[in-house]
Amino acid sequence: MIYSFKTIISTILFFLSIVIISNAQNEGWLLLGTDSTNGANVTPIYENNLIKSPDNKIIVAVIDGGVEPDHEDLKSVMWVNQGEIAGNSQDDDHNGYADDIYGWNFIGGPDGRNVDQDTYEITRQYKRLHQKYADVDPLKLKKKEKKEYAKYLTYKKKVEEEMEKAKNQYEEIEQQKVFINNFLAMTQTVVGEKREISTATIDEMKKEKNNEHTQVLAVLENILENTGQSFSNYEAFESFIMDDIEKGEKHFESKFKYGYNPDFDPRSIVQDNYENKTQRYYGNADVAGPDAFHGTFVAGIIGADRHNNIGMKGISDQVEIMGVRVVPDGDERDKDVANGIIYAVDNGAKVINMSFGKGISPDKRIVDKAVRYAEKKDVLLVHAAGNSSEDIDVEENYPTALYAKRGFFGGKKYAKGWIEVGALGRLSDQNSVASFSNYGQKSVDIFAPGHQVYSATPGDGYKFASGTSFAAPVVAGVAAIIRANFPSLSAQEVKEILMESGDEITEPVIKPGTDEEVDFKTLSVSGKRINAFKAYQLAARRAS
Repeated sequence: MIYSFKTIISTILFFLSIVIISNAQNEGWLLLGTDSTNGANVTPIYENNLIKSPDNKIIVAVIDGGVEPDHEDLKSVMWVNQGEIAGNSQDDDHNGYADDIYGWNFIGGPDGRNVDQDTYEITRQYKRLHQKYADVDPLKLKKKEKKEYAKYLTYKKKVEEEMEKAKNQYEEIEQQKVFINNFLAMTQTVVGEKREISTATIDEMKKEKNNEHTQVLAVLENILENTGQSFSNYEAFESFIMDDIEKGEKHFESKFKYGYNPDFDPRSIVQDNYENKTQRYYGNADVAGPDAFHGTFVAGIIGADRHNNIGMKGISDQVEIMGVRVVPDGDERDKDVANGIIYAVDNGAKVINMSFGKGISPDKRIVDKAVRYAEKKDVLLVHAAGNSSEDIDVEENYPTALYAKRGFFGGKKYAKGWIEVGALGRLSDQNSVASFSNYGQKSVDIFAPGHQVYSATPGDGYKFASGTSFAAPVVAGVAAIIRANFPSLSAQEVKEILMESGDEITEPVIKPGTDEEVDFKTLSVSGKRINAFKAYQLAARRAS
């Protein structure tokens, strides 16, 4: 029985580490001040009635996996294309996209079907090279081919290993379900149907000195401590655990069935000419798609309705959210990313949030072209740094501000209106930087709240989740406030203001992926965390 309980603890906590981590307290902490927390200090802007142009709206494009436009906290803040007549299947405004009322979906087909799962980029590149090198004699290859062949072998090894690893993890979950179900049955016996499951009630039960229940209580205590969650009754606890286990199952099943499966290719759904990288007009108007969790969560952070007294408050009260769907369950494709940026720019976005990334970008130059276009049109691009606990000065996380094409004398060139965002936890201490966050003294510009953040989810829901994906929209929301109230400031100036006005964290912090304590300023260009109130004040001075 001891083995079973150890297995339960490690298994449940592992599931909780790869899916949403719930926390029933501190829903709005990211909006608060920064004395003892890493909040973005948004609230003082509203408390001091600083908004000077409340009717001035900024379009913020959420390029993501889908946004639910009729969510109770988003429907009043969605961008609506006034040039379109909904549902008539006509391109009324002649922008090339029929019925694009709330935005556009570049991974859907004209028949209304949508791409849900897709492969990872490494899988696609392995498949491409496999067709060329699977049966060759490496000794007969030319010098240039040998280099590509070596890359093929690297990709092959990685894809095969990751597919096998995902299969094993999925099978392990199936095996551990027996332990989990036994534990849940024992929990039901110990706490009963109606008793609250919280730290206080566990302490009470411990005092009852029933040694038979000691191990069950220890596991419950461990779960509560690691999630910060309490439960109104057993049914709520069971639902929480089983929901996370199902998410863990889906996570690994998707990896081996789709992500690392070179035989899987859903692109025919889109019905574009995929090899034509300059093709722009394809997709459909379904901005939600089959799974709008991620994009809806991002949109909620940026601009959930602040006046309806339900759910949550977004950062900016002056946004119109444009949904642009390019990200499947898998890796986004460069062609779609480029078109998503161009669509957002052409339809009026002044801030674009991009909470996605991958390690390989075979068509980076077409993405770069779109980024240059956004830069020319004075649009601020906000990008999540990624969740691999890596130094992205060394490891790649595409798309990037660094252009593939070098300057005239070979120098590196960067997009000036691009801001890269790392994630912070709630408390300002040595664990300030979220353990999963990427970092980089040259590549990450600033840090923002991104751990156990509360936001909107599909079906008029709300949850907590973690990731640099949810730190980036904090910055996008603050940028929207600045751009709405000080329209004379350029995208580059807004970026500079956000970085200059941030707060320093003076005590050493743990570098993600290590046990090493480092100076916080070594993890980003600015060495700071976002402070919306100070950014607003600095913007007011700069714009005067």
